[in-house]
Amino acid sequence: MGGHDHHKPYNVPEHTIYKLENAPELLRVQEKLAKEGLRDPWLRNEVWRYDVTKWGTFWGRGFRYATCGLKLGIPLFLLTIGLEKALGIEYGHGHSHDHDAHSGEHGGHH
Repeated sequence: MGGHDHHKPYNVPEHTIYKLENAPELLRVQEKLAKEGLRDPWLRNEVWRYDVTKWGTFWGRGFRYATCGLKLGIPLFLLTIGLEKALGIEYGHGHSHDHDAHSGEHGGHH
């Protein structure tokens, strides 16, 4: 029935490739725990998250996350402004410069 075996099976990496020495942030955590007499046996399971060759640095990931929409957003913003100018679309700012419309409100002062 299924017949969906045209893909390679998932390759599970060896656990030995994940070393705390490759993740300075986690080494600092381990050192702080050791000062308190504690140990986290599962800390190595988080090493993959700190692989800078795959995921970049903390600041690089943050920058990429913060700017991910700019590549599309800026051109679309400029296109919108250009189209509005070309089509003559203007938005009122709520400030009327027609003093006659307000002459009664301010006691006739101009």
